[in-house]
Amino acid sequence: MPELPEVEVIRTGLMPLVSGHRVDRVQSFRSDLRYPLPDLATFTGCRITGVRRRAKYLLFEIDNGQTLIWHLGMTGQFHVLSQEAASHPHEHVRFDLDGGQALVYRDSRRFGYAGVAKTRHLKTHPWFVGLGPEPLGIHFDADYLILCCKNRRTPIKSLLMDGRVLVGVGNIYAAESLFRAGIHPGRAAGKIGGLRLSHLVSCIQQVLAEAIAAGGSSISDFVHADGKPGYFSHAFQVYGREHLPCLVCGRPVKRIVQSGRSTFYCGGCQH
Repeated sequence: MPELPEVEVIRTGLMPLVSGHRVDRVQSFRSDLRYPLPDLATFTGCRITGVRRRAKYLLFEIDNGQTLIWHLGMTGQFHVLSQEAASHPHEHVRFDLDGGQALVYRDSRRFGYAGVAKTRHLKTHPWFVGLGPEPLGIHFDADYLILCCKNRRTPIKSLLMDGRVLVGVGNIYAAESLFRAGIHPGRAAGKIGGLRLSHLVSCIQQVLAEAIAAGGSSISDFVHADGKPGYFSHAFQVYGREHLPCLVCGRPVKRIVQSGRSTFYCGGCQH
């Protein structure tokens, strides 16, 4: 599933290609994805004024005072193509824009979903109420994480992936951040000292920034809006490296299952 860096890469790729353009026609080739689609035809004649991101959601701001909210699910992709481009087998929505381009949404597994909200009420939308701070924002710092971890028995990796605590840090980047911080993913959050948590905050922010700069991580279906893959997967230090030697100490990387997800770590470097 695309995590924060992948969604941010898609956002920055789409922004200059669709902002300011008018939607001349909307074609929906199915009525639902994970959930029923909203009536996207209501955007015909409107302009896209910007593309933002909240957590793993893309936010298309429209000049009619609404925002189109889109979650990519596991395999969702946005591309900007010529309107003459042939339809793809997994293409579900196409927005024809003025100037001859089209914004198309593809999703082979159809776990993505979309919604519409008034822009001024976006913060109170059910999908956003209760979400934690952005890890690269000003509200995520050592004091905040220390407070969240206080007296918590929850494994630190599970806590980092809890959207009520912190948004956008999924399985890949939680594992990589904990490796850099030298913290075992199964350690109880409340048993980690303040200095180590402060270091973990820096590691999370460094990993995410590096992943965005590298274009995200292409594991299976993720590609940029222009179809190119992300390259941060070449920098993985533990994720997906079970039995391979740790790049720091040489011990074999281990894998455990936490909350149904594979967790990779080094028993020598993380404690």
